[in-house]
Amino acid sequence: FFVCSFVVFFTFKLLESSLLNAEVKEGEILPPTIQRLMKGYNKYLRPFFDNGPVTVGMSLDIASIDTISEINMDYTATIFLRQRWTDERLVFEGNKSLSLDGRLVELLWVPDTFIVDSKKSFLHDITVENRLIRIFPNGTVLYALRITTTVACNMDLTKYPMDKQTCTLQLESWGYNINDVMFYWTRGNESVSGLDSLQLAQYTVEDHYTSVSEAIYETGHYPKLVFHFELKRSILYFILETYVPSSLLVVLSWVSFWISLSSVPARICIGVTTVLTMTTLMMGARTSLPNANCFIKAIDVYLGICFSFIFGALIEYAVAHFCTLTHADAHMLMYGHHMHDFDDEMNGIITTISTHCSRAKRRKDPSSPSGSESKPEVSPPERTNWCLTVLATLRKILRAISCCHVENPHHIDNYSRVTFPLSFVIVNLLYWTYYLYF
Repeated sequence: FFVCSFVVFFTFKLLESSLLNAEVKEGEILPPTIQRLMKGYNKYLRPFFDNGPVTVGMSLDIASIDTISEINMDYTATIFLRQRWTDERLVFEGNKSLSLDGRLVELLWVPDTFIVDSKKSFLHDITVENRLIRIFPNGTVLYALRITTTVACNMDLTKYPMDKQTCTLQLESWGYNINDVMFYWTRGNESVSGLDSLQLAQYTVEDHYTSVSEAIYETGHYPKLVFHFELKRSILYFILETYVPSSLLVVLSWVSFWISLSSVPARICIGVTTVLTMTTLMMGARTSLPNANCFIKAIDVYLGICFSFIFGALIEYAVAHFCTLTHADAHMLMYGHHMHDFDDEMNGIITTISTHCSRAKRRKDPSSPSGSESKPEVSPPERTNWCLTVLATLRKILRAISCCHVENPHHIDNYSRVTFPLSFVIVNLLYWTYYLYF
């Protein structure tokens, strides 16, 4: 029993001496001022624990916006997040601030700030963790971080690529509600810097501003800061990549209007080639966009217009070629004589029927022997009226067919040379006016 007690006592003393040596070594690292500040400091309790909420001022420096993805509807940015607050327990004498190693942040209380709508974030740690801790004599603490984050951004692509997107970067407190912590921007809209010097591939930053609000959840109201920035897409790339090639394909389809109708292989080759090329261009324009979209984009509308004009040029040749096959001068002359004779025959039939109806009326109206007044006229039979109506309708249909008949199929190409370019210009004016100014 005594031996066991001695072993336990010796082990306890050995552990105690080891802990004391470790504390001494750690204390040797900290300067005397920090040792005095850390004495009795509890990092698990926020400043002003019993005297109202602690106010935390924030500012941002946007180092870069690396990518903006329409497919994932998010953006990736590298930011410098700076937070300032006052901790009355860290007041010390002097007129100079203390810049500490970032690893000493584990000894202090810091706000539990997080980025709302963040999909993925990380703190840079090359060559050490990119943190900054600075304590001022009045107890003010400056805490800065270098973070790269991927944040969701809801985009409206109905006017793509002539669209403007408004994205946000929202900062909230995770566990402290508005009774414990209050957030504010240190310099209002000027609290965010670095956007003016950014060079983005497809966008330009048109406007940015800050706002202060509250996040309401089931567990309470939490402080929230929001940074809004508006991005306008540069359309020059899409004009050179999509709009100009598709317009040139439409113009190329019009070349067939100047080729003879008898050159079937040439015109069919131009029509089919332009249709297939336009289809490939439409598929290529969709590769950089999300597949599951519930809206039609502006570029889809334009590509659809170009495809319709190209397909219409192919259909135009099919109609013109069909009229050429059914066209013959002698046949058309005979057709004209037959139509004239048919009109005369129809006029004779209608005249005969009318005369017959008049005679039938006279036979059905007997005259009185005393010369008294005749009886009222009896209406013609319904069958006769029906025959007249059918014949008159048939005559109108035949006249309409004769008016729609193309006397010379070559005139179809002549009309198409004017109507297709003119219609395309008018549609382009309406398209660009709507999407640029409305």
